[in-house]
Amino acid sequence: MRLVIARCSVDYAGRLTAHLPSAPRLILVKADGSVSIHADDRAYKPLNWMSPPCTLKEGDGEQQDVWTVINKAGEKLIITMEEILHDSSHELGVDPGLIKDGVEAHLQELLADRIETLGEGYTLIRREYPTAIGPVDILCRDADGATVAVEIKRRGEIDGVEQLTRYLELLNRDPHLAPVRGIFAAQEIKPQARVLATDRGIGCQVLDYDALRGIEDDKLRLF
Repeated sequence: MRLVIARCSVDYAGRLTAHLPSAPRLILVKADGSVSIHADDRAYKPLNWMSPPCTLKEGDGEQQDVWTVINKAGEKLIITMEEILHDSSHELGVDPGLIKDGVEAHLQELLADRIETLGEGYTLIRREYPTAIGPVDILCRDADGATVAVEIKRRGEIDGVEQLTRYLELLNRDPHLAPVRGIFAAQEIKPQARVLATDRGIGCQVLDYDALRGIEDDKLRLF
């Protein structure tokens, strides 16, 4: 990971345009190729970013203070450096991944045992299918034999969709698995996460924890 603190301005050109005027900012360049621009607030959320796959070109000659990040769609993130205050690189190695809480881990186990919850004819390939950036919760096949990657969350938010997107990018490079589509499964899926998933061709599945556990609801029934 490369950490750069610089006074800079940032312009984004793509499906929309955006401009960040000159100010001191943190620029993160990660090993997966992503580049994100951060201010000293907003918690973890960047001011602007470019998700992988993308390429970073540092300027030369008269444009040596201009960094250009381009993704596969041709969208550009242009960072104009005015003053670099800090520039360092650190090798973090392979991250062991997030250890799920008890509910998420149990949801994964239950869904793997009841994979037909996703649809008739689904079959399990493996839980915790390994990739270079961490394990996919569930890898399975649908009734047509197509590969499906499932990311499971207790609460489905945008970060989970981004995580599944990265997994799909890697899995689709494997000719033995491709094409691979994704399903984002959670007990609750936030509207913004559902919109992003739909935009990326990822399906959404709301999971009923009690139903997966085989627990009947306590409503009175006549029969």
